[in-house]
Amino acid sequence: MGEAFTGPLERVDANRWRIPRAYKPQMRVDGMIYANERLIANITRDKSPEQVANVACLPGIVKYSLAMPDIHWGYGFCIGGVAATDPAQGGVISPGGVGYDINCGVRLIRTDITLKEAQPRMEALVDRLFANVPCGVGGTGRVKFSRGELKRLIVEGARFVVGKGLGWQSDLEVTESGGRLAGAEPDYVSNRAYERGADQCGTLGSGNHFLEVQVVDEVVDEPAAAALGLVKGNLTVLIHSGSRGFGYQVCEDSLRELRDAPRKYGIDLPDRQLVCAPVNSPEGTKYLGAMRAAANYAWCNRQIMTHLARTTFSEIFGVPADRLGMHLVYDVAHNIAKVEPYAVGGKTLDLCVHRKGATRAFPPGHHELPQVYRAIGQPVLVPGDMGRSSWVLVGQPGSMEHTFGSCCHGAGRMMSRRAAIQAARGRSIRKELLARGVYARARGRTGLDEEQLNVS
Repeated sequence: MGEAFTGPLERVDANRWRIPRAYKPQMRVDGMIYANERLIANITRDKSPEQVANVACLPGIVKYSLAMPDIHWGYGFCIGGVAATDPAQGGVISPGGVGYDINCGVRLIRTDITLKEAQPRMEALVDRLFANVPCGVGGTGRVKFSRGELKRLIVEGARFVVGKGLGWQSDLEVTESGGRLAGAEPDYVSNRAYERGADQCGTLGSGNHFLEVQVVDEVVDEPAAAALGLVKGNLTVLIHSGSRGFGYQVCEDSLRELRDAPRKYGIDLPDRQLVCAPVNSPEGTKYLGAMRAAANYAWCNRQIMTHLARTTFSEIFGVPADRLGMHLVYDVAHNIAKVEPYAVGGKTLDLCVHRKGATRAFPPGHHELPQVYRAIGQPVLVPGDMGRSSWVLVGQPGSMEHTFGSCCHGAGRMMSRRAAIQAARGRSIRKELLARGVYARARGRTGLDEEQLNVS
């Protein structure tokens, strides 16, 4: 991981770099990294571009093995990796192209509260959110589910918890895929995954997961902002979390079960972390059924935290959440694989698109977008690192042509967590953030240290 990438890298234009197919005899397509000159200098410090080349060796891969600008080292696929495979041509599904935290994602909630109104209560609000929304390693939630309820939850998705009063019907309309992937299979999920998931729905977890109270401080596209309900000077809430121990266990189980699949199907892999199976094989079908179950769990997780955040705001401001204008703007998934139609070579193909640390960025008019956003394109949520701005973007037509409708999912990392902790020695990251006007709360000694500003 610490070694620099020394393979060939050809500049295509100001923001694209090609790893030619000739680099490795197993490569079926070129690799393509989206980055400017400054970013590429950091990207090549580790072997994440090598992972882009390795993914290009997967059976059935179409057009390119892609990496978004937030590329960094991951398990099998780099973080920021995108790959589409054609099931009709033996295309594979790889858990390494989804990741351990299945359907880790981000959702944005708007409010009608101005920063000026909130300022006197801001620290109290942060403290109450920290108390009300469970976080940290192994954190357990306020809502517990029986085995039978969990089976319904992972099939029905966010609709199940909204039906229990933990959200609004309108939330579903602006959640990617309506908060549910069809085809989830409860019987493909292990007992251990059910045990881990029973009390973790509605919890943030640890690592780079967060709940942030933010403010709209700049509007670049007024019509788009108006369609999104974002008003300069008003507070928003951004939530980043995934499927917790449930999804981690699904991934761990699947990697073990797929261990012998490459040999069975005659697949030669440059990296065993890319273990995979044809999408249409029994093994591929089983992984997809379990992965979809974990994806639905993650949407329920973020939905419950939305309810907890609304409840907390109501407590602090003494007004019901609907009167505070706390409407969900959008929820986007990363760490997910979906079968989606794309035009390739003059034909429309149903491709299995892996997005690991990458999110969808569908253009205006796309049939999967909520009607309210059809005119502007899909909201794309790009969190910044601590102390710096996040961005709300909208998808454009070029994304379908170039990246299978995909975009980066966040700021990325320029330091490993270990390096960040070392860099924080003798400092108080919490006090440094406070000096910048940021109230930060975390459980555990290293929580803030490992997610400090990624600079080098």
